[in-house]
Amino acid sequence: MSEERAVAAVEAAGLEYAVTRHGRVGSLEEAARARGVEPRDIVKTLVVRRGEGDHLFVLVPGDREISWPRLRALLGVNRLSMPDAETAREATGYERGTITPFGSTTAWPVVADASLVGDPGRLISLGAGAHGVAVTVPAEAALQALDAQVAEVTEVVGASG
Repeated sequence: MSEERAVAAVEAAGLEYAVTRHGRVGSLEEAARARGVEPRDIVKTLVVRRGEGDHLFVLVPGDREISWPRLRALLGVNRLSMPDAETAREATGYERGTITPFGSTTAWPVVADASLVGDPGRLISLGAGAHGVAVTVPAEAALQALDAQVAEVTEVVGASG
């Protein structure tokens, strides 16, 4: 089961964690309430395609979205795309909406937005391999466990540039 794989990977990383099961939610705010965190602490794991069979995970706070120009500049590429749902599942072993870098069938590189670091006590909530299931972990410890590259790769939702 995907949820068990994700939680086992969090445990194997030695992270303190809490699992929340809340079923499907209709908004970021509803998910944050169900998980007991602020909307900015819900972290979306997005699969980005660099090339054929070459993907990476981008960790994006709930109140932000990928800045494609920033991400392309960081990676030194001219083109990136979001794979379709089936390709994302094949690349990670997880269904869209449940994707997490923890327990992915391939350990793709992880890029985490810089806004996720700087607050030593911050907890973030990530998908945990099943719809309506999340794992809440210390942000900086999780990024370290994932060997994440931390960089400014997002912008506030609705901002341009």
